[in-house]
Amino acid sequence: MNTSQTRSARKGTSEAAWVRWLLISLALGFMFLFLVLPLAAVFTEALRKGWGAYGEAIREPDAWSAIRLTLLTAAISVPVSLVFGVAAAWCVAKFEFRGKAFLTTLIDLPFSVSPVVVGLIYVLVFGAQGWFGPWLMANDIKIIFAVPGIILATLFITFPFIARELIPLMQAQGNDEEQAAIVLGATGWQTFWHVTLPNVKWGLIYGVILCNARAMGEFGAVSVVSGHIRGQTNTMPLHIEVLYNEYQSVAAFAVASLLALLALVTLAIKSFVEWSHEREMKALAELPPERPPTPSLASQAGHKPAPEFVPAAIRAAP
Repeated sequence: MNTSQTRSARKGTSEAAWVRWLLISLALGFMFLFLVLPLAAVFTEALRKGWGAYGEAIREPDAWSAIRLTLLTAAISVPVSLVFGVAAAWCVAKFEFRGKAFLTTLIDLPFSVSPVVVGLIYVLVFGAQGWFGPWLMANDIKIIFAVPGIILATLFITFPFIARELIPLMQAQGNDEEQAAIVLGATGWQTFWHVTLPNVKWGLIYGVILCNARAMGEFGAVSVVSGHIRGQTNTMPLHIEVLYNEYQSVAAFAVASLLALLALVTLAIKSFVEWSHEREMKALAELPPERPPTPSLASQAGHKPAPEFVPAAIRAAP
């Protein structure tokens, strides 16, 4: 490779400098116009009447109720989506069975269905005139226009995020390490906790972050099933809409700024996770290659491998 080719490879592109600067300027301009500027406008409007009005809008009882309900919904829906997502990803990526393609299609269903339609489906099923409505009313069980309906709608919207992060990762890793662990005597539960889960931990954390962000910001499905009862079934996005429709712009932007802060915290955690993952991958890439152990006569005769040849994760398992 000559000097000019080496310089071109280091630059990463053979385009002219003005083309690269034009593309960079367009990207930065787009981000400033559609991301930074609206975000700055939210905080500017929220503080337009000073910190006193901002604090009063946040401390208002209906706002506190919306904040608590949003956090409660995320605290319930994210762990449930975590359990389902890990189980679904493990099932799809590690096993072959009849109906696998259908299960994958069902996991992707919330991505293709409008959230408003999801809310209407829950009203049809659990509403007063729905399929289970009369039975629910007879037993004094409230789902629609109550907190359970909000949680169910949020669960439907958020459950694919973790599964969709893990499925391609698990498929790319294959089954070799799990099969080796089982051959060495590990149970299925030990294999999952000490082999499968550590291999997908960064993808799992990333999926949880995305799931939590969507759970806190969901509007369409929750708007249909909540009933917009102030102080009871309004989440933060719904409370912002109510305040804005009532021309309480400062209060609306104050609550919106709090929701934006939660989104920024989520983004910061996501960036930290990506940075930590990149550091770990670089550290692994710099490690010297391990020499495979020479099998002893005992192992060739069919005895169990020596303890030093067993992976540390399996040796540590109870």
